Amino acid sequence: MAGRAIPTGELTDNAIKGLVGLLDGSRSRVPTITAMHAPEAPARRPIRELPDELISQIAAGEVVERPASVVRELVDNALDAGASEVGVKLLGGGIRSVLVEDNGTGVPAEDLPLALRRHATSKIASLNDLEQVSTMGFRGEALAAIAAVSELSLASRMADSTHGVRLEARSGELSPSARGTGTSVEVRELFFSTPARRKFLKSVATELAHCVDAVRRHALVRPDVAFTIWHDGKLLHQWQRSPGPLRIEQLLGAEFVANSQPFATDMGIMRISGRAGLPEAARARADQQYVYVNGRFVRDKLIGHGVRSAYEDVLHGARQPSYVMFIDIAPDRVDVNVHPTKIEVRFRDSREVHQAVRRAVESGLSVPRAGQMPVGERRDASADHEVGGVATGQPDSWNGTFGQNTGAAGRFQRAVHSPWPAQQGRLGLAQAEVLYAREPQQPWGGVAALPQPSAASPGQVADRASDAWPLGRAIAQIAGIYILAENDQGLIVVDMHAAHERIVYEQLKTSLHASGSLAIESQPLLIPATFSATAAEIACAETHADALNRLGLEVSALSATSLAVRSRPAALDGGDVVELARKVLAELMQFGASAAVERAQHEILSTMACHGAVRANRHLTIDEMNALLRDMERTDRSDQCNHGRPTWRQIALRDLDAMFWRGR
Repeated sequence: MAGRAIPTGELTDNAIKGLVGLLDGSRSRVPTITAMHAPEAPARRPIRELPDELISQIAAGEVVERPASVVRELVDNALDAGASEVGVKLLGGGIRSVLVEDNGTGVPAEDLPLALRRHATSKIASLNDLEQVSTMGFRGEALAAIAAVSELSLASRMADSTHGVRLEARSGELSPSARGTGTSVEVRELFFSTPARRKFLKSVATELAHCVDAVRRHALVRPDVAFTIWHDGKLLHQWQRSPGPLRIEQLLGAEFVANSQPFATDMGIMRISGRAGLPEAARARADQQYVYVNGRFVRDKLIGHGVRSAYEDVLHGARQPSYVMFIDIAPDRVDVNVHPTKIEVRFRDSREVHQAVRRAVESGLSVPRAGQMPVGERRDASADHEVGGVATGQPDSWNGTFGQNTGAAGRFQRAVHSPWPAQQGRLGLAQAEVLYAREPQQPWGGVAALPQPSAASPGQVADRASDAWPLGRAIAQIAGIYILAENDQGLIVVDMHAAHERIVYEQLKTSLHASGSLAIESQPLLIPATFSATAAEIACAETHADALNRLGLEVSALSATSLAVRSRPAALDGGDVVELARKVLAELMQFGASAAVERAQHEILSTMACHGAVRANRHLTIDEMNALLRDMERTDRSDQCNHGRPTWRQIALRDLDAMFWRGR
């Protein structure tokens, strides 16, 4: 030991052990590091069945989130019972009491105790019934779950019964009850048995708002049913039975109806109808978006994306569109047994639904509004036309039941509309390339100007502007940015860059589809752009290599965790090619090749149109300004540019009179 150098670590350990031994009187009592940190072995617990009450309370955590959940489930049952009148009475925002009364068929007295048992229902009896669900409820767990966390009583009377019967859920006691035909369910002191859950409830006003919204969702899709809502003894809302369009106006307001377009699509196995809000009426929040599948309100990302894609080149920034959509689909093509709240669904062919939703909304947005198109070129709304095998148009008449159109023997009125107008002027790809090169002196390449105003008498010009030119005749250019025009309603102010951008964009789409190749020219990258990728993205890049090539993108695997972009669209000089590749791959994985390719193509063409449109401070002659106005009248969606900004605004004569106090 004398000749061996003791390592520092060993010296330190020995010193610590010796010191501890001196203090404790014994080195054997020094615990090791492993013993100090060793976890204790958990006590073995036997496997046992949970009591029924605890099972029901666990289930209630999924079914019952707040008083609005109770309202939704009870109104579902009332509608399934064939009620034509539903009354909802609330106390304390529904926290103290929720009472739902209906005039439906009622429940037999002998079935009342069974109605409160878990998974007891009259709506399905086999797996085949589950795959063909046509009722709002079917799981048979709502009443049992609600009764487990509240004081529930149920009273019902059949049409052939002399009196009703009342059942108290806690005691199971049956007693006679005086009431008319139908059912009443009263839920008192929600979450009284689970005080921790009750602490999560919000204020009375907040819970009341959620309850009202739950009833509104039912009332919107069932205009054939009358609804009333009472709170603390006061009548809040009352909606009588009415036609579907009137019910929409009652619930969403006249402003929504005035700023929306109807749409309808009939594919045989699927029917889609509703109203789509105009882009300029978009909202900051997604609080006016209602989607119903077979009469059931749902939240579905697939449908939401399909609607959003229809607005993709007319909506500005992060604005949210407003819409009401009714989807009627064969029950065996949709699975409603996804979540206990029944607010989620799963479609057998999700891509088919996505494309149908997009086309339906596009058909509504593309129907010209008053004053948008020359009289001589307005489309005949009574003719039949089909786009891609899907009949599109506006409903003829609507009975308001599950969004179905039953007028004219169930047929839908088709509106003639082609997504690629047959004649958009003479500005094609060649001209766009010249404009894209930004040659400032290039003459206007739109439709040939109509006869010059000087060639006709003032009266003839006024008549022509009034009858055939909704956007009027140009009279001046303001600040090198705006065109000032005059029509019979007053003055028109046009943002010439935004208007020309839309025109060029629509013509580029037309030319691309007319070419047949549907491929965008690519440019190889001198240094490939690499980025980290998931296994799903790498597999998607390999599977959809042809679709990526059509977009001018060559994406290949560089390693097991990275991808390389070796070419980019020639039109996107200086763009973020990695971000583009990521977005396209995400679209391909979720919505398939056709939707992703078309969406990406339109984004690229939109960029080309933005660069190719006439710039600010470009001096235009009167003839060039008139030609631009005429092109706008012939172009679909000319009210907005590709980024959703408005292209023109009308200043009415009455507004001008008000500015100068005329008539006062």
